[in-house]
Amino acid sequence: MIALSLAEIATVVGGQTYDIPDPAVSVTGSVVRDSREVEPGSLFVAFVGERVDGHDYAADVVAAGAVAVLASRPVGVPAIVVDDVQAALGALARHVVERLGATLVALTGSVGKTSSKDLLAQVLQRKAPTVFTPGSLNNEIGLPLTALSATDETRFLVLEMGARGIGHIKYLTGLTPPKIGLVLNVGTAHIGEFGGREQIAVAKGELVESLPADGAAILNADDPLVRAMASRTKARVLLFGESDDADVRAENVRLTENGQPAFTLHTPSGCSDVTLRLYGEHHVSNALAAAAVAHELGMSVDEIALALSEAGTLSRWRMEVTERPDGVTIVNDAYNANPESMRAALRALVAMGKGRRTWAVLGHMAELGDEGLAEHDAVGRLVVRLNVSKLVAVGGREASWLQLGAYNEGSWGEESVHVSDAQAAIDLLRSELRAGDVVLVKASRSVGLEKVATALLDDAAVSSEGQVSGR
Repeated sequence: MIALSLAEIATVVGGQTYDIPDPAVSVTGSVVRDSREVEPGSLFVAFVGERVDGHDYAADVVAAGAVAVLASRPVGVPAIVVDDVQAALGALARHVVERLGATLVALTGSVGKTSSKDLLAQVLQRKAPTVFTPGSLNNEIGLPLTALSATDETRFLVLEMGARGIGHIKYLTGLTPPKIGLVLNVGTAHIGEFGGREQIAVAKGELVESLPADGAAILNADDPLVRAMASRTKARVLLFGESDDADVRAENVRLTENGQPAFTLHTPSGCSDVTLRLYGEHHVSNALAAAAVAHELGMSVDEIALALSEAGTLSRWRMEVTERPDGVTIVNDAYNANPESMRAALRALVAMGKGRRTWAVLGHMAELGDEGLAEHDAVGRLVVRLNVSKLVAVGGREASWLQLGAYNEGSWGEESVHVSDAQAAIDLLRSELRAGDVVLVKASRSVGLEKVATALLDDAAVSSEGQVSGR
């Protein structure tokens, strides 16, 4: 964080100081909520959770080098005490971003937020120091913590914004007002909480409504609900996509033999070829979104194309591809799932697995409301239509509908199977995998299917070690 004295912080958050010998002492390190992340000069934020109370760690974090604790009660060590710790954290973030000389870029969407954010951050880092949301810490706590990690050297601050209801993004943009707003798409993720895609569009559009007149709204030309958001902003609008009228667009889109997208990138300043290191055609849209923002910030088309072609995966369990020594390829996309991302991942699996046996190890897609069972049935049917070799549906009722959809679509029989949990899937795969197979693992985060990918990779590591030791 930029250096601020404890007295300044107390004024900004409207707090009272307790047990602070010298209020002029500054926070020069990170602002953290996890006691394990404390470093000399840190400010520790004490949240009260369902199982853990951060106040209980106050003495330990100060002993580890924290300057003070932002707390809701006195804790016997240097502390700034406020009525509402979350509101205070947000106020501090707002104060810091207002003092920074950085351009703030915010992005949202139903699918691809984290992948697009990671691509954009890697592109902008070529131009100037960039701070960006780690992983998917895109809520009312993660977002201000990311903003507070910026320093005086930061020139671009890229913030992912998530929403579980109308008003959430409006709240987040109030904490960290963006100059550039990027909306990727409106899908069905969390549709059970919102009540419909139109309501999701209302929520996502709060981002462009927050933009200043001298800002820029970067909108997906291929998504009608996103394109329509142009009428909801006073900022300049820049369109990206594969549509002919998109300002930043892709032409000649294709997949390499490994399933990696390649295309010609067109921007208002020219065109250049891109071959991504990521897997699946769905990443073309993510790359175009990043390219549109980079163009708006003054990067040339050749700079953008080179940066995109060299960018990798920064966040775990998102189309994370690993080839075992025995030739089995594991695609770990187990961080989350919704119908759109399931379809994209399955198409990527098929592209990667040409001439090889393919496995789709799939589980529950959460928060789909009344449409949940039908959506699981549809994904099961798509597995058959795409000619995926094997389906392993993992879990309870929703997984049974995945398997039923596949069975009804193609009368698969032994090609589709329903198992109770991750361990049952691991046992099945251990007995049936053979060299050259490609295995996709995907479900909502709550299912924990990353255990399947981890176990299969650990098996290969143990086998490899055994071979080495036996020589």
